[in-house]
Formats: sequence, structure tokens, C-alpha cells
Amino acid sequence: MEWGPPRVNDKLMRFFDHCEKFLVEVEKNDSALYHVEAFKNGPEMQKIIKKVAAILQVPVSDLNADLIQVAFFFSCSFDLSIRDIQSPWCDVFDTEDAKVLEYLNDLKQYWKRGHGYAINSWSSCTLFNDIFRHLDEAVEQRQKSQPVSSPAIFHFGHTEMLLSLLSFMGYFKDKEPLTAYNYKEQMHRQFRSGHIVPYVSNLIFVLYHCDWAQTPARQYQVQLLPSVHSLETVTAYQDLKDHYRDILQSCRTD
Repeated sequence: MEWGPPRVNDKLMRFFDHCEKFLVEVEKNDSALYHVEAFKNGPEMQKIIKKVAAILQVPVSDLNADLIQVAFFFSCSFDLSIRDIQSPWCDVFDTEDAKVLEYLNDLKQYWKRGHGYAINSWSSCTLFNDIFRHLDEAVEQRQKSQPVSSPAIFHFGHTEMLLSLLSFMGYFKDKEPLTAYNYKEQMHRQFRSGHIVPYVSNLIFVLYHCDWAQTPARQYQVQLLPSVHSLETVTAYQDLKDHYRDILQSCRTD
């Protein structure tokens, strides 16, 4: 197999930069992240700010939620997770602080890339349709006893892309939205961005041709392999298409 040169397609892999509705309603809308800003000024975050100020012996006015996030994520958790080094900053925070800061980060991802606004996930429509276009092409070529022209296709993007796509597919959607005011009620939420899209994340679609299938509709099976292994799924390709029929039709750009 010969591999062609990589191609940059930002309209496909950075679709949120090219979706005018998303840019207007979310990306450039100061009120879109209302719940993020409200939680920063809420009692849970203010408690952490006062505690850290006391430990560092600095005025509370010298600290804010953004600086606390830098200390926890960039100076503590990143070093611990990636380099296996425990920064002195980790000693400043306890488990309860980590849960609050995780929720703050989840709020941002939820309202900017996840289920917070419908346009967050719908902006991934083109990519979603492109995935099924390639799968359809492989099935059609196999049915005609032709070699599959693209037996493997790799797309590389960023966390925002994958989080939006998974949200579009309906994964990790809680009954109630994440807000600045229901932190305690969301302790067992499904939407945990650190679990859904950790440092290295992926979503793999594997298409199988099964000779043992009793009906033509069952001959092609798809296995979904996301980074969150509890979501591993094997289903008939036609069933998968039927499940997403409405949004696939809505996504068509041809």
C-alpha cells in the first residue's frame, strides 16, 4: 500500500473555526461562558482561592481563579501526569480542591465544545458525514468485488474536535446541564472531559466484512473504539446508519 502525502484540511478538522453560527453564538460571544465565569466567582472556587492565599501568605486580592487553574493544571497535574514529577504546587491542593477545579474545566468544555449549546456539536457535521462517506465507499467497493481504495484513513486534530464529535454522536450527555450552581448534584456526571479526551485521545471506526452473516444487512459490522473503553461497540453497519439517519441526512452538503 502506498501512502499519499498528508493534507491539511482545516475546514474538516477545525470545523469550529469555519462555522459562522458557532463563531457568533459561542466563540465570540462574551456571555456564552456565563456559567464558567459564575463558578469562578462562586463559593467553591472562592474557598480555594482564600485557602491558597493563606498558604502562600499573600493577599486574597492577588489571586484569582485563572491563576489557581495555572498552578493546579500546568504546574501540578501536567507534571505529575506527563513527567511523573510532583511539583511543590501539588502540596497546596487536596482532593476536594481537585474535584472543584475539574468541574470548572468541565464547565468550559461543556459550554464551548460539548452539550451546552447545540451548535457546539453540530459544527462537526461535515466531519461526521465524511466518516460515513468513506465507510459507504468501502462497502460499495467490497460489494462490487473491487479492492477497497482507502483501506485506512487517519485524521489528526485537537481535543476540541473529538469532544465536539463525541457530543454530536450523543455520548456523555447528562439529564441536567452542567451549571455554575449544581456542582454537588453533578458529582456523578457523565461529562468528565479529562476522562473523555485525555492527553492522547482517539476514536476509531473499524469496518468488518463478515461471511457468516445470515443476511446482507449483517455482512458489514462496525466496531467503535474510543479512548473511553467502556464505550466499545460492535454493531451492524446498517444499524449504525439507521441510528444516525436523521443527522446524516441533515449533514449532507452535496
